[in-house]
Amino acid sequence: MNILGVGAHFDDLELGCSGTLMKHIHNGDKVYMLTVTDSGYKNPSGKEVRTIEIARQEGQSAAKIIGGELICLDYSTFMVPFNEELTKTLNNYIEDLEIETVYSHWIGDVHRDHQAAGRCVLMAGRRVPRFLMYRSNFYDSDRQFSGNFYSDISDFMDLKLKVISSHKSELERVRYQWLDFFKNQNSNDGQKIGVEYAECFEVVRYLI
Repeated sequence: MNILGVGAHFDDLELGCSGTLMKHIHNGDKVYMLTVTDSGYKNPSGKEVRTIEIARQEGQSAAKIIGGELICLDYSTFMVPFNEELTKTLNNYIEDLEIETVYSHWIGDVHRDHQAAGRCVLMAGRRVPRFLMYRSNFYDSDRQFSGNFYSDISDFMDLKLKVISSHKSELERVRYQWLDFFKNQNSNDGQKIGVEYAECFEVVRYLI
């Protein structure tokens, strides 16, 4: 099966669904990891927080651990558009790679890049038989994430933490809180279905 995971930035897929992507690879599926932006950015005062070069290096390191093929589009951070140009590009990848399952941002995400990327993928992937949305941050939004599909990642949680740790520049910025947050989140989701760790998704469609 050909799998496409789409993230706005280098780290989104890692946080939201890297356990599931590694599970796909373990099961013999082909996984493509598409990152929409170059993921470098400055804070509101103009101070550089993450360089483009470091972001890409960290993304490449994470993809190597996961085992997915990395695709980079190089839009600027905070400038992901909801338009036909990006949608068409995504659609071309979906068709050319014969994608059968898509993992994409939840379109209710408070981050503008996440939301725009998710909406473009939703349009581009309208004919893909399996389409699931993930969360990659812990900020409240104006709508509720309706997670209703669970992936047991108990055998991959340790590797997921290693994957997240590849993004050292971001971990330092958040004082390493991501590691505890997502481990606890995946533990809580696992308890709901009787496993140690799980990732939770909101289903758009899922063909059995």
